[in-house]
Amino acid sequence: MRAAVRKSRTIGCSAEGLPPKPAAPGGPRGPLRRILDSLGPGFVTGASDDDPSGIGTYSVAGATMGFAVLWMALVTFPLMAGVQYICAKISMVSGVGLAGVLRERYPRGLLYPCVLILLIANTLNAGADIAAIAAALNLLFPLPISGLIIPIAALILSVQIFGAYRLVASIFKWLSLTLFAYIGAALFAKPDLWEVLRGTFVPTLAFDGKSLITYTAILGTTISPYLFFWQGSMEVEDEISRGLLTREQRQGATDTELRDAAIDVNIGMFFSNLVMYFIILATATTLFKTGQTGISSATDAAQALKPLAGEAAALLFALGILGTGFLAVPILTCSASYAVAEALGWRHGLRHKLWRARGFYALIICSTLVGVLIDFTGINPIDALVWSAVLNGFIAPPLLAVIMLVANNRAVLGDRVNGRLTNVLGWGATLLMTASAIGLLVTWGQ
Repeated sequence: MRAAVRKSRTIGCSAEGLPPKPAAPGGPRGPLRRILDSLGPGFVTGASDDDPSGIGTYSVAGATMGFAVLWMALVTFPLMAGVQYICAKISMVSGVGLAGVLRERYPRGLLYPCVLILLIANTLNAGADIAAIAAALNLLFPLPISGLIIPIAALILSVQIFGAYRLVASIFKWLSLTLFAYIGAALFAKPDLWEVLRGTFVPTLAFDGKSLITYTAILGTTISPYLFFWQGSMEVEDEISRGLLTREQRQGATDTELRDAAIDVNIGMFFSNLVMYFIILATATTLFKTGQTGISSATDAAQALKPLAGEAAALLFALGILGTGFLAVPILTCSASYAVAEALGWRHGLRHKLWRARGFYALIICSTLVGVLIDFTGINPIDALVWSAVLNGFIAPPLLAVIMLVANNRAVLGDRVNGRLTNVLGWGATLLMTASAIGLLVTWGQ
């Protein structure tokens, strides 16, 4: 967990009389110790980014477009790392989550649409991920997918409401490591090195509707709106867990802490993109090359792991979906609930019992139940994953624009406003996602 090395430093109010933030235990930290101490919300956020929606989107991208989209992993890494660092910095300096900052500094006409959009997107995404978990379990047990959805949702809600999420999340984070099997699968399939290098370092663009759907979905599932709010909320929760209960105690950030946050975010986003790259590479090598370009089920997607796992490919795929799904669905519903509760000034946080934060938990329950209802509309689980990613691709640009306005507002961040590099990355992500969404709308139906 990130070491606590901040001093009390507030924006817009005096720090006199406030207790200092606790210092890091022990003496000077070596490079490895510093990296390990830095891991926290950013690393967890990176792990959750490869959720079932991401796995499904990357699998479809590799199967339909082959090596031609590998370059997107290199492009999205600095952009998503920059965006997540900006979100972390806003909450670290202000002492509240992103929605809390918007509530204080911006009109309600800007705040409420932002959190409403996030709530809708996260609900649809959570529903798609729950259906994917059910489809993965169906690979292991001969039970109908529709019969698994309600028990899965009930299990997820129970661990959130009754305080077991941190324990369960730590278990499923280990299950998520099965995604690294895609690295082995890609290598065992013996891809053509020249094709891989060309697809990685020579961007190939197509402007037909199908390709633009893929680009928008990849951007939407890597630079995801729910991660913006989750990152900030978890920075606040991390400080509260260390005894910094008041906003005044949490405000401010030293250079050391901001560097630690950058390390945390960069490592989390690097591993997220590494998994993305090899999922695309594995499916391009195995499915695209053999003409299996139509992924319509979890069984189809699991075929990409056969070069490594053979007949156990379905088991390996199912474990990966289970790990990332049970990690991501609570994050999806919680991040929206954090945002709405902060926007309305409600008590919020998983540290509270149900009866102390009834509105916050009611949002989690309602979001999960609506997601479950969507799963009974008969939508194909793989299609639902991809289209939820596309929806995120449309929603992200306006949210990113608002975040960049906050990150350059000296009334909020003082001298911690964005520098040149973070502005280039943040606005670059905004413009790229805007262009992708507009291009898709223009070519819709072609």
